[in-house]
Amino acid sequence: MRKKQVFKLTKKLDHVAFIMDGNGRWANLRGLPRHLGHHEACKRIIEIFETCREFNIKVMSFYAFSTENWNRPQEEIDHLMDYLEEFFHQQIDYLDSIGTKLIVSGDLSRIREQTRKVCYEAIERTKNNNNWIINVCLNYGSRDEIVRATKAIAEEVKEGKLAVADINETLFAKYLYTNGLPDIDLMIRTSGEQRLSNYLLYQNAYAEFIFTPTKWPDFRREKLIDCFKEFEKRNRRFGGLKNE
Repeated sequence: MRKKQVFKLTKKLDHVAFIMDGNGRWANLRGLPRHLGHHEACKRIIEIFETCREFNIKVMSFYAFSTENWNRPQEEIDHLMDYLEEFFHQQIDYLDSIGTKLIVSGDLSRIREQTRKVCYEAIERTKNNNNWIINVCLNYGSRDEIVRATKAIAEEVKEGKLAVADINETLFAKYLYTNGLPDIDLMIRTSGEQRLSNYLLYQNAYAEFIFTPTKWPDFRREKLIDCFKEFEKRNRRFGGLKNE
């Protein structure tokens, strides 16, 4: 059973994105191996998902692994993939039972075969669900995504399937991994860093940003609700002069 709301959101909030930062530092502060910080981080995803459901937020994006994360030690990468597989195995029955669609944004071709297989199975199993959407950004980089989209559009223009005059923001968005998802309304990054790190740059065009010093393994329900309260205070003008 979902917990009772402590306040009511009045602003449109359809899609919240998370940069789950600070896992390694969280572990180091406790004298633990870095990879155990990532393990603890995976445990927060369902709690954050449930809190978003509590406020009827339909879409959640989680930055699980970036195109730059390949620069990390292989042992840490292997643990990250282990924990991702564990998350899918442990949660897929529940997520499917409540109508959650799981999608993955990113280039899975470089991901190890076992993890890739688990992802594809989760995507296939939940593809017809439409109550909630969890978007896992895996081997994801926004610049890479935009370049891929541009190449795909250019190829279709070359083949005569598209005219240059057909290209607009709506069409371009259809070539992104996030095709069909609403733009991000709120982007939250934990651990105190204040940058996007190549994350959903196109989709974050008019998002509100909140940077919290709390490390992701400590980012619990009440911390997320604090972010919602801050979001509620924001005056979202979208380039205009509207006052709220």
